[in-house]
Amino acid sequence: MTPSDKIRVFLVDDASAVRRLVTSALNRDPALEVVGTAADGQMALARLPELRPDVVVLDLEMPVMDGLETLVALRKTQPRLPVIMFSRLTQRGVEATVRALTLGADDYVPKPGDGLDVAACIEGQLIPKIKLLGRLRAAGEPGASATGVRRPPVAHAPGSPGSTRGGRVEVVVIGASTGGPNALVELLPAFPPDWSVPVVIVQHMLAEFTARLAERLGEKSRLLVREGVAGELVTASQVWVAPGGHHLLLRREGQRVRLHLNQEPPVNSCRPAVDVLFRSAAEVYGPGALAVVLTGLGQDGLAGCECVRGAGGWVLVQDQASSVAWSMPGAVAQAGLADQVLPLGRLGPEIVRRGRSQQG
Repeated sequence: MTPSDKIRVFLVDDASAVRRLVTSALNRDPALEVVGTAADGQMALARLPELRPDVVVLDLEMPVMDGLETLVALRKTQPRLPVIMFSRLTQRGVEATVRALTLGADDYVPKPGDGLDVAACIEGQLIPKIKLLGRLRAAGEPGASATGVRRPPVAHAPGSPGSTRGGRVEVVVIGASTGGPNALVELLPAFPPDWSVPVVIVQHMLAEFTARLAERLGEKSRLLVREGVAGELVTASQVWVAPGGHHLLLRREGQRVRLHLNQEPPVNSCRPAVDVLFRSAAEVYGPGALAVVLTGLGQDGLAGCECVRGAGGWVLVQDQASSVAWSMPGAVAQAGLADQVLPLGRLGPEIVRRGRSQQG
């Protein structure tokens, strides 16, 4: 691999030991090249135009300008440059990381320390995520597929607005992965205060982060947003976020529907998995299920959307141009399962339109 083919990484961290450790590990990989480092955000922003990285790895706690301030400033000039947050799993670190993800960071990796193995963090998580996001950028912006091949956007699949298929919308189930927290922050405010359909979300995320994600989404939404609790009744006007490390399912008990959690094996290498939630929604609500697939890597949600469509429900997906990664929604669209493929800004209003137009 020639130097021009390598993924160019810019590492921003105030700890010199961390910079040396991570730089050494990344440079040993023939597909990667650390093109520069910086000890604070102000220095990083000054060097960014010169270095032209493919991926930025950004620490949160730094002097002069911390990671959140740096991210906000960076996004003003580089809205599509992949940024991976690199932070410790302390309470402060978790809160700041979730805030960063809802402000435009693409992904995160827990920093070595606090009992976390260095090799597992760098070799097992940081390097694979750098490669995935770097390949997306190399494939062309915006919204390249996870394979690195840009595919044409799909306008509509069978069953566009006006179709008589499907019944009254009784539940909205949403799946997201890479780029999902920021997409959810934009999507949820579209739901009005009098929205009367329950919303259940699977966002691929560690257990340490999902409760704070629910809180952050609740700050942006006019609905009550909570992390899912086993046995809780699924009621109107509430939003539940699947807790990390648990699959979240919907189960009918008589006339009521409750949340159920389990720790069965990962599906699509994920727990929680979108497919698990979507399948249960199809079983419980049949044609009353409306599934939404947002930005994300992999194909989690594809099999679940097949179940939703098979039961007579609806499927909407985020379009390629507005996705950080179009692999998850793209797989559904390319399989012909999406009733509509829409920009993120139009998804919320369309969900509300469908829900209200069929409510009696």
